[in-house]
Amino acid sequence: MPPDPSARTVVPQPARRFDEQERQALYDIINARRDVRNEFRPDPVDPDALRRILAAAHAAPSVGFMQPWDFLLIRDPELRAGVHAAFLRANAEAEELFDGDRKALYRSLKLEGILTSPLNICVTCDRTRGGKVVLGRTHNSDMDLYSTVCAVQNLWLAARAEGVGIGWVSIFRPEDLRGLLGIPDHVEIVAYLCAGYVDELYTTPELEARGWRKRLELESVIHENGWPAT
Repeated sequence: MPPDPSARTVVPQPARRFDEQERQALYDIINARRDVRNEFRPDPVDPDALRRILAAAHAAPSVGFMQPWDFLLIRDPELRAGVHAAFLRANAEAEELFDGDRKALYRSLKLEGILTSPLNICVTCDRTRGGKVVLGRTHNSDMDLYSTVCAVQNLWLAARAEGVGIGWVSIFRPEDLRGLLGIPDHVEIVAYLCAGYVDELYTTPELEARGWRKRLELESVIHENGWPAT
């Protein structure tokens, strides 16, 4: 007869305290994270480092502990060429949405490293994992997607700590990638990432450095007790 779950004694343990140096290292990694497009070295990512990076992603929080993510590691040149072709088609469409100087600036930006990075990673969300009713997702069905984005952020920060750059490619039609990668209909594509070691990075986000947008002041996005009155 299986044990009664209610009879288990589960209690929290003392929380680890991090010293000032450890805290600062985390903030340094967060502030040094960049979206990498053109700075990848061609040498492969060390398998042990890649395992640590993926383990960090897998340690992300998830609603109902459903862990909806999968990580598709894409190294095959022919497959990556197909993904790159899908990007080029979508990018040509996106370019036409901008006008004048904005269009010219958009055209000058390199927005992917699909072929130049040694590894591509497609992060997906299996929306059926955990069953029909998932604790914490009963009133917001998108919580599994948000959980998967947390995994992407963990991956990105762990990669930066390992000296590995990450670039998020978002300009493609999902159905194109779905067909190329054989992704079933109940699985959503959340992120297509380019990964590889880097020796140089921009000191600020590249889009900021190139004049696309400026970073908002922190004070402008902090509000007390609700949305600010207009």
